[in-house]
Amino acid sequence: MGTTEKLRRITMTPAALRILDAAARLFYERGIHAVGVDLIAAEAGVTKKTLYDRFGSKEQIVVEYLADRDERWRAFLAQRLDAARPAPLARVLAVFDAALTWSQENSPKGCGMVNAHAEISDASHPAYPIIIGQKEWMLTLFTDLARDIDADQADQLGRTLMLLHEGALVAHGLNIFSDPTSHAREQAQVLLAAAGNNRYPRPPGEHLPGP
Repeated sequence: MGTTEKLRRITMTPAALRILDAAARLFYERGIHAVGVDLIAAEAGVTKKTLYDRFGSKEQIVVEYLADRDERWRAFLAQRLDAARPAPLARVLAVFDAALTWSQENSPKGCGMVNAHAEISDASHPAYPIIIGQKEWMLTLFTDLARDIDADQADQLGRTLMLLHEGALVAHGLNIFSDPTSHAREQAQVLLAAAGNNRYPRPPGEHLPGP
């Protein structure tokens, strides 16, 4: 989905980039509501006037933070999906592999969008469409990928894959057990192997391959 293109965005000057880098780190580490513009300006080495001159409001900084994170995730994932072509199962599993790497490198405290949604549940907030848009985009992606494995069950498979993926992201942030994304990947593989076997029945007596 093209949610972010419809949002008001600003042109990034060097000062704006410093502000955004500082805000992104602080928002993710401490929470959006807990971080004020004074702290962002101080961390970025700019005045509050410069901050407001570049962004206009804290809300716009939040928009830029989440939109940038969303764009980077989509580009990161696209590279891995392209590398897994044309095998349908490999492309689905590539999403989980990408999520594992992304979480280790960018999201030690869980999904930035899920965390943001815990603070921004008001649909009138200008950043809200970015949060919901990414998750809607992920559901569409999983459904489209599942369609290449079993078109008849694509919607159901897409929802289940989405639940596995999102559950893994939340579990990663909670740190209750180790490596939830790899566990979700294994369950996705089992799910899709069963779907593929149902679509292409094997002759009686022939053993089904393991996941």
